[in-house]
Amino acid sequence: MATARDYGAELDLLKFQLDDLRQLVTKLVGSSPSKRIQEGFEQRDSALGSIRAEEDGAGTIYYSGHIRDEERSYRWDPQERQIRQLLELDGEKAAKVLAAISHKQRLDILKSVMVQPLSGSELVERLQMGTTGQLYHHMKALLGAGLLVQEDRGGKYSLPPHRSLPLLLLLAATSDLLDTSDYIDMLETRNHVASYIGAPQGEYDPHLLFRAVLQNCILEHQAGYCSEVGVFLQTDGGITIADNGRGIPLHVLPGTEKSRVQDVLTDLSRLNASAAYHSPGSEKGITMGVVNALSERLSVEVRREGKIVRQDYQHGIPQSDLVTVGVTKETGTSITFRPDRDIFAAAFDKDVLSGLISDIGAAHPELIIAFHS
Repeated sequence: MATARDYGAELDLLKFQLDDLRQLVTKLVGSSPSKRIQEGFEQRDSALGSIRAEEDGAGTIYYSGHIRDEERSYRWDPQERQIRQLLELDGEKAAKVLAAISHKQRLDILKSVMVQPLSGSELVERLQMGTTGQLYHHMKALLGAGLLVQEDRGGKYSLPPHRSLPLLLLLAATSDLLDTSDYIDMLETRNHVASYIGAPQGEYDPHLLFRAVLQNCILEHQAGYCSEVGVFLQTDGGITIADNGRGIPLHVLPGTEKSRVQDVLTDLSRLNASAAYHSPGSEKGITMGVVNALSERLSVEVRREGKIVRQDYQHGIPQSDLVTVGVTKETGTSITFRPDRDIFAAAFDKDVLSGLISDIGAAHPELIIAFHS
């Protein structure tokens, strides 16, 4: 007859063994392991880098790495840097290092040769530079800085193995800061309002923002997808423009965590000239991103793919992710915004809005625009 197992005793034994393991690791890492190390027993941290707080509160950053492909294998020994030392780096020298790779074409060169060694002609073709002279201008700087090596005269270029990890870490950190480029653009837009509005400070007309939003509805109508637009004047000084078009696409852009919706409302670097409303006397067109930047608050609601999604902004900066708030069989986009009162002294005027809507209706008779004030 088989002997019954004592599961309680077995669990107690496992607990004792785990305690012994904790004590052994404690001895290996020091008498007072950090909280992060202790939590590591419960949840393994798979990241290459970690930060441990020091007694002075500054902390230390640890990192290591390993690259392996068909042609090479390189491992970096674990490194550590005192955070206080990093914060006390010579600012002028650090800026020079960043400046050495801050040019788009130089960064593209480094990223390309990191994937595989390439000759000069291959780089020119891959990066569509047009001339080798343009390439070698940047190559000279990168070679001189020790960021590139060449196999032999006329040979292929590659990244020195010991430079790969620092560059990858820099790219990883940059990827977490990419959204700040949009916000910097937003600030620049707010600092140069006249370029978009075409009027002296103090005379900025908020109706131009309304006209710019309506321009997108007109384009959707001209494409054959929008037949009705509702305009709602809010009691708090805001306004809503809702159309029954296709709705802004909801997909996430490749290689990013940014939705197409957020891209439309924040990215000022890739502008479609036809989607911008040009105010008389202005240097630049007013796009949805400009409207967002010059608004105290803005909310977008998209009806597409059987659901209703929403995202909120303040001064052009997202205050939430794209959130599903309902289901629907309809399609379209609704934009609600309130012009920044620190920029626009005047408020929306019912008569002006009514006149603009009448003019647009006359120019596009098949587009129904209903004004609710």
